[in-house]
Amino acid sequence: MTLKIDKAGRVILPKPVRDRLGLHAGSDLEIQETADGVVLKPVDRKPSLVKEGSFLVHTGEIPAGYDILKAIDEDREERIRKVWGR
Repeated sequence: MTLKIDKAGRVILPKPVRDRLGLHAGSDLEIQETADGVVLKPVDRKPSLVKEGSFLVHTGEIPAGYDILKAIDEDREERIRKVWGR
């Protein structure tokens, strides 16, 4: 996914991303600079995937109205566009 920075240095996170992460107006984000670039993380969030034995288990909650099948389709389409260079 590609985003643009506006003149004021702002980046708009697409609604599907905000919904998946449970972000809303006023949510706090932590910024980390890495060798690869910049990482934004919600503050005080616990990981939604934890390892239990040899399995990864989702411990978070899906926001009300969130369409997981649509998210999977959008992700698949994005990967297909990248593979085909579109």
